[in-house]
Amino acid sequence: MQSRSDVFIPFIKPFIAEKEIVVSHGKGAVVYDTEGNSYIDMFGMHSAAVQGYSHPKIVEAVKRQAEKIMHVTYDFATEPSVKLAEKLIEITPEGLNRVYLLNSGAEADEAAVYTARRATGRYELIALYGAFHGRTYGARSLIGWRGYKTGGGPFLPGVHHMPSYYCYRCSLGLEHPGCNLQCARLLSDVITYQTSGEVAAFVAEPMQGTAGNIPAPSGYFTTVKKILDEYEILLIDDEVITGFARTGRMFAIEHYGVTPDIMVVAKALGGGLPVSAIVATEDVASKVMPMDYFTTFGGNPLAAAAALAAIEVIEEEKLVERSQKLGDYLMKRLRELQEKHELIGDVRGKGLLIGVELVKDRKTKEPAREESYQVRVECLKRGVIMPAGMGWLGNVIRMNPPLVITEEQIDKAVDVLDEALKAVG
Repeated sequence: MQSRSDVFIPFIKPFIAEKEIVVSHGKGAVVYDTEGNSYIDMFGMHSAAVQGYSHPKIVEAVKRQAEKIMHVTYDFATEPSVKLAEKLIEITPEGLNRVYLLNSGAEADEAAVYTARRATGRYELIALYGAFHGRTYGARSLIGWRGYKTGGGPFLPGVHHMPSYYCYRCSLGLEHPGCNLQCARLLSDVITYQTSGEVAAFVAEPMQGTAGNIPAPSGYFTTVKKILDEYEILLIDDEVITGFARTGRMFAIEHYGVTPDIMVVAKALGGGLPVSAIVATEDVASKVMPMDYFTTFGGNPLAAAAALAAIEVIEEEKLVERSQKLGDYLMKRLRELQEKHELIGDVRGKGLLIGVELVKDRKTKEPAREESYQVRVECLKRGVIMPAGMGWLGNVIRMNPPLVITEEQIDKAVDVLDEALKAVG
């Protein structure tokens, strides 16, 4: 088999530049390559593998549906798509009661933005520094980082950005909780001074994943929602990474006691298949018309059947509770490592969405970018896929393991991380 570099457009890169790993199969929280090596996965394939790999319940659901019919467009209803919509309404925060099924997180974010514009009759958007919402045109316009925009502009007009809730590196030079959540309160100034008063929606992740698994502080979204309601601006909650038990709640916004106007879900929803959705309030949904948006494979019965089984796995195996319990355990182990290794500047997260930020100096917080990537290499040598070298500064270990991971596997991964930090420190 040829190398990917010989056949693919080079939008992709291998997890380890020095060695291309060809994955053959996976089970639970472990993946195997074609050379017979096994790896404990702390990556979760960008947080999508919540239910682990090749879960038998999801595999069986896909088999059953494939024998019936695999593709039907939105022009016709199917039993799996209707049942999935009903299930999403059941498990998302009360008040979200209309669903549209799509294929990916970026596409769902695009649909959410379009829906917000149609619902409000306004066009402007506000997003956060450090935000990531996908790489399609509109979604990329919302990204709050230069690196994913360079060479791709001009971008969508009417998009404004404001400082995020990155407490470890506060743009305002403040410290939580004494900061009075000034990063959230700035929203009022952004609306007043940056916009034309035509703001349709504020778009945010309840935890910034790609930026480095950064949780919003307590009270952040309560403050934001109060300001948004004052100006009649919609809240789009991007749960692409954080949804489906990842943070110790079914959805991360539940940590903050706020109901969004539109929620975006994807990744773990499909249990391994590509499927996404937006879930909106009746008031928002009532403002759009048939064929305002269309996607050929959205809501296809095969993906919907997989998604229904994926949600059943979360509920039956109590992955919400498991995520919280194992997340607490992993955080404890990581903070013990922080006491041993000066390279660790910050440990943060909720559930099994955890960021470990590596710095050359804890006082200056200079990012340890090279060391972080070497941690990734050292861990892989020892049989652990450790997503180090991530975050916008390239110095964060973004831990998003499958929620079916065992405590023993966590211990092994942390021990390997300890060895890797010693090797590069």
